[in-house]
Amino acid sequence: MNDTPPRGRRLGVDVGKVRVGVALSDPDGILAAPLETVPRDMSGKSVPPADISRIADLVNEHSVVEIVIGLPVTLSGEESYAAAESRAYAEQVTAAVGDVPVRFVDERLTTAVASRRLSERGVKGKRRKAVVDQAAAVEILQLWLEKQRKA
Repeated sequence: MNDTPPRGRRLGVDVGKVRVGVALSDPDGILAAPLETVPRDMSGKSVPPADISRIADLVNEHSVVEIVIGLPVTLSGEESYAAAESRAYAEQVTAAVGDVPVRFVDERLTTAVASRRLSERGVKGKRRKAVVDQAAAVEILQLWLEKQRKA
């Protein structure tokens, strides 16, 4: 049985403690591009939290067929403590988006790669901090897209 969704946009998500980076693919699943940075809502005042609601809104706005969330893995290949947080976040996203499948991809070094690429482009200081989560989400989603093309 093939559980790959049909042609359509994919949403990449980099879950951080303070911000969530979001990237979006083209409908053919070739290229990932930055979409936005969503502040984490850790207040406990809304159910679902505002960041989860925003992810669900983006899924609807862009007719997303699949969500890819980065899973923190150590260099030795073991899931880190943060992986449990990403899995819990994914459960909330799944509850908010219904039938849109949520997948995981090893996000090892994606933030470091994203930060290096931003630095190479001359993005510094506060501007880099503001977009590094989006850039990491692009790396996560691009890894997934390339993995799917090779499968």
